Amino acid sequence: MSESLLRLLWDARRAKKQGPAALAQRQRARLAEMVAFARTNSPYYRELYRDAPREVHDPTLLPVTDKKKLMARFDDWVTDREVTIETARAFVDNPDLIGERFLGKYTVLTTSGTTGTPGIFLMDDRSFTVTTALTMRMLSAWLTVGDVIRLIIGGGRIAMVCATGGHFASIVAATRLRKRRGGTIQVFPVSTPLPEMVAGLNRFRPAILAPYASMGALLASEQEAGRLRINPVLVVLSAEGLARGEYDRIARAFSAKVREGYAATECPFLSYSCEHGWLHVNSDWVLFEPVDADYRPTRPGEQSHTVLVSNLANRLQPILRYDLGDSILQRPGPCPCGDPLPAIRVQGRTADVLTFPAEHGGRISIAPLALSALFDRTPEVELFQVVQTKPACLRIRLRPRPDVESDRLWQAVHDELSRLLAEHHLGHVAIEHADEPPQQSPGGKFREVVPLSEAAARSSSTDPHAARQARD
Repeated sequence: MSESLLRLLWDARRAKKQGPAALAQRQRARLAEMVAFARTNSPYYRELYRDAPREVHDPTLLPVTDKKKLMARFDDWVTDREVTIETARAFVDNPDLIGERFLGKYTVLTTSGTTGTPGIFLMDDRSFTVTTALTMRMLSAWLTVGDVIRLIIGGGRIAMVCATGGHFASIVAATRLRKRRGGTIQVFPVSTPLPEMVAGLNRFRPAILAPYASMGALLASEQEAGRLRINPVLVVLSAEGLARGEYDRIARAFSAKVREGYAATECPFLSYSCEHGWLHVNSDWVLFEPVDADYRPTRPGEQSHTVLVSNLANRLQPILRYDLGDSILQRPGPCPCGDPLPAIRVQGRTADVLTFPAEHGGRISIAPLALSALFDRTPEVELFQVVQTKPACLRIRLRPRPDVESDRLWQAVHDELSRLLAEHHLGHVAIEHADEPPQQSPGGKFREVVPLSEAAARSSSTDPHAARQARD
């Protein structure tokens, strides 16, 4: 069931203006409604909630789910009997369908599987409209009237730097926007060599620059060096975390506001940042539970082991008490920005740029998502890990999909990675095929890209003196 965008916009603004009590009231009502809908229309949830109370306002009465459990029961999980895992996989395997509507009525998004399980997530029209309304609420929090005037003068051009070649949330959104706004939206694949990207951005002159965070840091360095010469009003970072000082550096480099969004494919409207560096959770549409390793609630001000998310908009694929796998800290008091939405900081999504010595002196950097995008375009790979073991050496750990010939897959991966490195003038970097499969971090995640500094720290962990030096 779809809802009016104007009605949702009005409700979102009103809820925020009324404050925490109004936000909490909407959250409780929407949780009860979603649980009732899920257990009525999803065989998986009907079975999972057989012992739950008839009406649920307290999420702790419900069991925890995760990507692995839901994907294993995909056909029983979805609430539309026309949707099956086979038809969904056939759709995502076709790159020509990126941004198109699945079965003529749904939006399809995929994840790369950093927790060990790739995911296929579907959005119904209601969820898509809620996402649009909350995006507009986010922009109203970020932009002043003066900013809007500058955006209009700048032609409203938006440059998105993201992974392409798959049904990833960012490129699906960009494809949809380009259909409506044409040449005012331009996509720069994250795998583009940095000099080419800089030249393209100089020609396009975006008013809004929206890169992955690690790429935003690289582009800020190019702006500082004078090679990149753009004047955006707003820089929106996503997908990764950076050291706090980097956000200030990027803002200075571009003389622009720098904001970020912490979200997930499972819940694309999760949160947005404020000028004080806190992320505000859209708690009228998201139930957000920081918990310890035993799924017991952690107190504000205490770092969580993980966080459970309930998407209160998507009825097609109900996501309720979903273990997102990220460690967060909730601010114990009101945020100084005055936003009544709960404020958090995230520790579990930090990624690092890979930096290599150039063949003739100097250094060359590649954003980690440039490598991630390469493997995401190789469907035979179920899981991968790129480990920088030396300044000019990468060790590649692979877990092939069942019935895939490993030698043929390795040759294909080697060729694609060699091509990417050559495009960045890094043909001298060695590529090793690891005998071991991808390794989990202590937090249980499969880190896709491990820079040299982290790889060295991990390899020295058996030496107490070396491990102490790495921490210091």
